[in-house]
Amino acid sequence: MSSARRAPHVLVLVENLSVPLDRRVTQESRCLVEAGYDVTVICPQGTTQDTEPEAVVDGIRVLRYPLVAATGGASGYPREYAVALWHTVRLALKVRRRGPVDVVQACNPPDLLFLVALLLRPRGARFVFDHHDLVPELFLSRFSGSRRGLLYWATRLVERITFALADGVISTNESYREVAVRRGGVDPASVTVVRSGPDLARFTPMAPDPDLRRGKEHLLAYLGVMGPQDGVDYALRAVAALRDRGRDDFHCILMGAGDALDDLLELRAELGLDDVVEFPGRVSDDYVRRCLSTASVCLSPDPRNPLNDLSTMNKVVEYMAMGRPLVSFDLKEARVSAADAALYAADDDTTVFADAVERLLDDPALRESMGRRGRERVEHELSWETSRRHLLAFYARLLGDAAPRSGTGEHGRSA
Repeated sequence: MSSARRAPHVLVLVENLSVPLDRRVTQESRCLVEAGYDVTVICPQGTTQDTEPEAVVDGIRVLRYPLVAATGGASGYPREYAVALWHTVRLALKVRRRGPVDVVQACNPPDLLFLVALLLRPRGARFVFDHHDLVPELFLSRFSGSRRGLLYWATRLVERITFALADGVISTNESYREVAVRRGGVDPASVTVVRSGPDLARFTPMAPDPDLRRGKEHLLAYLGVMGPQDGVDYALRAVAALRDRGRDDFHCILMGAGDALDDLLELRAELGLDDVVEFPGRVSDDYVRRCLSTASVCLSPDPRNPLNDLSTMNKVVEYMAMGRPLVSFDLKEARVSAADAALYAADDDTTVFADAVERLLDDPALRESMGRRGRERVEHELSWETSRRHLLAFYARLLGDAAPRSGTGEHGRSA
């Protein structure tokens, strides 16, 4: 009698967000579980959600560790990364003692998680680099001065080591794929683009909730991380510009959290926007759907810098999935994602950004047509279903005959 073949075990490492809060990591892990893989995720604990040290989410085993995000400028990152790496190594060895690990999928930042893969490689684990952020560009965008140069070249070094050690690379867009091939020296055949696309079963428009407008005609909405490079301060200044023009017909909800949140709350007060702008923090999927379904205009205020110009912003495609028009600064990958579903403001100019928002507020037909085109673009080109097929095909090539037969990504759905 032959025994059933063991499911390949994928160990996913992520440091900058908890799971399932991290939508991309959760989608990828759920996809692999549905295709017949055994998946364990090691990640930090959240502050108000994802707080349990261990959980099972949609068949994904999640191990979480305590972590305090970096503070105090550039010097805080070595402390944060050292603590995260210690916990990740500890938990990875615990996972390995329970059974074999076939693949270590490291989702950056930081670009130090290859060290965990090296520990498990002698036991047969393959290493996949899931390239979420351009860390050298992240440091260029966040810091200035002499330390900026030192940090930049240190991050370039560890990035190159990560690329060199990877058995395969998953890139979030074509710009990142080009970095892997040209700067990382990776064989193009080993790099697969898996875009962060919304699950259309979860991002479905619903009836607007007038209560969210707080008695106003319009709602402006933002969804995403609130770090120094995310530009929420630009959104606040654009809202102030609209208010200073005498507009009193909108309320604004900025959903999310991050290490810039306290500064943003201070800026809101400084600009006199306490009664105009609401910060609900991290919110449930139901709240996101209600808020985006109610919004007249969605905001993507990430300024142009070496990181943002080449990065795909999840919120852009999520706004489009909900049929909402949006305003973005003029970034290369924002145009790739949104095309004509967005209006673009040049030169990181908050006045021009406010002009674009005002144009949409005053033109309901334009809002409707842009929202419709955005939803159609997601349905036909940018949904998670397309990315899902690419991810499963990547794993089928990586593992060959060891991959689950239902998880090739080539024939139908396995879910």
